[in-house]
Amino acid sequence: MTDLFTPPATVLAQQIVAQIERGDFAGAEQAAVDARTHYPDHAELARLHGVALLQLQRPADAVAVLEEAAQMDPQSVEVQCNLGSAQVANGDADNAIERLRAALRMAPGHPAVLLTLGNALMAAARFQNARDSYAMATHGAPAHPGIRLNLAGAELELGNVDQAKLHADEALELHPRFDAAHAMRGRILLTQGQAIEAGESWLLAERLSPRNHEYPFAAGQAMEDAGQLEAANKAYERALALHPNQGPVLGQLLFLRRRLCDWHDLDDLSARLQQIIADGSSPVSPFVMFSEDVDADLQLRCAKAYAEGIEQQAAPLRKQQAFTHAKPAPDAAVRVGFVADGFNDHATGLLVVAMLEALADDEDLDLHLFATTADDGGTIRRRLATAATLHDVSALNHAQVAQRIHDTGVEILFDLNGYSGRDNAELFALRPAPIQVNWLAYPGSTGAPWMDYLLADKTVLPDDLRHTVSEKLIRLPRCYQPNDNTRVVAEPPSRADCSLPEQGTVFACFNNSYKLNPAAFARLMLVLQQVPDSVLWLLSGPESADDRLRAAAAAAGIAPERLVFLPRLPHAEYLSRYGHADLFLDTLPYNAHTTASDALWAGCPVLTCTGRTFAGRVATSLLLPLGLPELACEDEEAFIAMATQLGNDREALATLRQHLSQQRTQSPLFDMQGYATDFKRAVQAMSARHRIGRKPVDLDLP
Repeated sequence: MTDLFTPPATVLAQQIVAQIERGDFAGAEQAAVDARTHYPDHAELARLHGVALLQLQRPADAVAVLEEAAQMDPQSVEVQCNLGSAQVANGDADNAIERLRAALRMAPGHPAVLLTLGNALMAAARFQNARDSYAMATHGAPAHPGIRLNLAGAELELGNVDQAKLHADEALELHPRFDAAHAMRGRILLTQGQAIEAGESWLLAERLSPRNHEYPFAAGQAMEDAGQLEAANKAYERALALHPNQGPVLGQLLFLRRRLCDWHDLDDLSARLQQIIADGSSPVSPFVMFSEDVDADLQLRCAKAYAEGIEQQAAPLRKQQAFTHAKPAPDAAVRVGFVADGFNDHATGLLVVAMLEALADDEDLDLHLFATTADDGGTIRRRLATAATLHDVSALNHAQVAQRIHDTGVEILFDLNGYSGRDNAELFALRPAPIQVNWLAYPGSTGAPWMDYLLADKTVLPDDLRHTVSEKLIRLPRCYQPNDNTRVVAEPPSRADCSLPEQGTVFACFNNSYKLNPAAFARLMLVLQQVPDSVLWLLSGPESADDRLRAAAAAAGIAPERLVFLPRLPHAEYLSRYGHADLFLDTLPYNAHTTASDALWAGCPVLTCTGRTFAGRVATSLLLPLGLPELACEDEEAFIAMATQLGNDREALATLRQHLSQQRTQSPLFDMQGYATDFKRAVQAMSARHRIGRKPVDLDLP
């Protein structure tokens, strides 16, 4: 009951609207609760209560309150739209669609209903229907920029990039300062490979809405793609200042700082990131964790949380595509697919090409490569296209690639990216193949329910690390990493031409800059101190990374000129430079992987320290089949001692190089025919279980 001191319901409603408009959602919710004690049957107060709850991200509560409002005023279009939005937010898009279609029958052509219906259809991954709903809404509200923008989003999901751009431009014509429209243009431009322009669009969105942390974060990602790393670093810092506990932002900033060898505040950032993962408060890209000094348990926890988000995101589209997988005939060849962004002159292509060539004529296997990057015109791409059926899917989105893989009838699908490079998680979460395998580029468990197996070996994943893997584990009897054993190592230019001194030991570490952390660098400086006239040959890092390393060397008492930087070169030229490298010094917690294979193939011995995660044990896995267990040290003290001893012993270094020269033809590490045989056995074992209806299990190949 009301009294003389209670304002009229309309006044209370206006006050709540004002609170919602200025972003005081908690205040609006409390005001609505208070108002409804006086006016319990007032539909508008109930509706505003539901809107406040929805803004507070309490969708279940919002649905309950808005259902009350709908009972009070069943003819209210606003209530039906708000209730539909709440149902979508609560994960019930299907019922929202039915409700909104019923509302549309009450109010045919109503643009608000059509807009909300389009949103519900998007949430259900019914993108064509959503596009149609938005298109009809534009007829009733031709000057509404948000509808045009949503129409652009639907077209983008359908792979119609040009149409998406047209509608985003229409939204900007209607509202030139529409921040979300500039952000949409950023998405579209990035899809078109225009990373610099995409970054500029997101920066413009940021200027228009400076409190939205998503805009500087997206701008930073685009600028990082474009190679503008210092600018990306500043963008991530702005995003983190707006949202200090946002896992994706913190992880990306930390990883970029490592790429730039910008080591200030690293320990603090890393500790914060680890706490976020331990709390489960925000998802973090699992790839960034390989460079952090953490155990495999925390890496798995990170991967599981990230995969859970992808799984929820992919569920509506997976339901729409509804792939089914027929069992192949018992005598049918196993159709094997591989998805990667590296089927070019890239680490992945270089690793797998000789193995695939060894399997090319095998009638028991039918090999298909799905390349998510365009043809670079190089020899690796041509060799891959000769060894297997190569599908260029670089212009397709995840749903379209999944459809292509399913239509190809792939039985076993290998993800050669995992959460690295062009992340394939959204694609594999759609389940385009009945058996899906994590292999090669991502050195760890995906934590993903859509990944059945992880292909590894007993060195990178020994029994005591089995619990850190969510997939079923297939371990090859050799190193899990193949190699191209057809490469010719040319003679390098002179030492002077490589900026190397004429005398003295040359230590090399051509790992990516994000692997070279302060602790690893300190170890290398200690070695230089104890090996007179030696130099450290590093791969040149991005932007100002080299200058930072020179400064770090000087701070450690090492003359900066004892650091020599190798510019990025075509692979054959880079490979030849190992002729001048006496000893490759590895890093922890993230080892050299492809780079270690390169060094060993070129005759340069690799000294590593065996880590406590998959990513930190790869170099050891490469050294053991070469008969060089003494080069895999147990701790950093042993590493420094061995590096110092070898660096001061020219004869020992020459003996190691001679040993590697012999092992190129004798070691199982470089026997790609033998590797191909083992790989085929693994594939056939997975296929056999699938074809007789058995679930995946751990398998150790003898």
